[in-house]
Amino acid sequence: MLRSLVNAGSRSLQGKRRAILAAAALACLAAPALGQAQQVTLRAVSSFDEKTFFSRHFERFVEKVNREGKGLVQINYIGGPKAIPPFEVGNAVRNKVVDLANVTGVFYTNIVPEAIAMSYTDLTTRQLRENGAIDYMNTLLAPKGLTYLARLSDGVPYHIYTNKGFTGDLKGQKMRITPVYRDLFLGLGSTVVQTAPGELYTALERGVVDGYGWPIAGIFDLGWQEKTKYRVDPGFYGSENGILMNLSSWKNLTQAQREFLQKQFAWAEEQNATYQDEVAAETRRQAEAGVKTIALSPEDSRKLLDAAHDAAWKRMAEVSPAHAAKLKSLFSRP
Repeated sequence: MLRSLVNAGSRSLQGKRRAILAAAALACLAAPALGQAQQVTLRAVSSFDEKTFFSRHFERFVEKVNREGKGLVQINYIGGPKAIPPFEVGNAVRNKVVDLANVTGVFYTNIVPEAIAMSYTDLTTRQLRENGAIDYMNTLLAPKGLTYLARLSDGVPYHIYTNKGFTGDLKGQKMRITPVYRDLFLGLGSTVVQTAPGELYTALERGVVDGYGWPIAGIFDLGWQEKTKYRVDPGFYGSENGILMNLSSWKNLTQAQREFLQKQFAWAEEQNATYQDEVAAETRRQAEAGVKTIALSPEDSRKLLDAAHDAAWKRMAEVSPAHAAKLKSLFSRP
């Protein structure tokens, strides 16, 4: 009887040992799979049409991440406005429909009214980094579950484009706007119509609008030069588009993934220097396409720039009285 119990106990112990060894072996086999699971795939969208001026910089960023981030970070780029309409992109990022987006703050003022300040400036990305402007903007974005990780444009001013000429005001003209132009154009006497960029060609063709506000670059992407007679110089402000990310998506990345992406964001911002050559090329191309320049006198130029500045910061004081003064100090030239 005793021998029988001892033998049974021995078999039981051996069985437990075998189970432990088997579990250890499985853990070893699983280790590579767990390592592979560290790759994350982020969903991304652009608020501008694919392969157009304001998407190309972002698309190069996506290609670089996917090329260099294999096994760590990949980006599933689902496209432009056909995937998500421009003015809905901010909420799509906030609600994690996508993890990140190429979008201008002008398109998500419904969530963070102060985001438009990023288009009220002609300071460079480096200056906005050094003076704390982008950090301050992130303190306003964070409570909405958002974070701003890279600015993808520099030195690309907005302009007035019109088919009726310009003599110091826009009285009697119907102008297509986004929020960035609204108050300036109203102050210049126009009536305004807000549409997505993809709707502007038809609006010009049908006479729904007489002109529009848009940066110096990008009018060829959607064929607007065919329906545009004049561009008013000088330009004003500085168009902005950047990489906006869901804050929890960012925080949920591993340290290695965040460090990798931070290097990619830094690279993307370094590419902003190329915009000067692109802007010069676009300006020449407009002239060749028959878009005539209305060059204002120094006095009238100053009046337009002052009107743009005053309209911008008056509006900011109305929508964000608690932050307007600080934003003005960070995003305006001394």
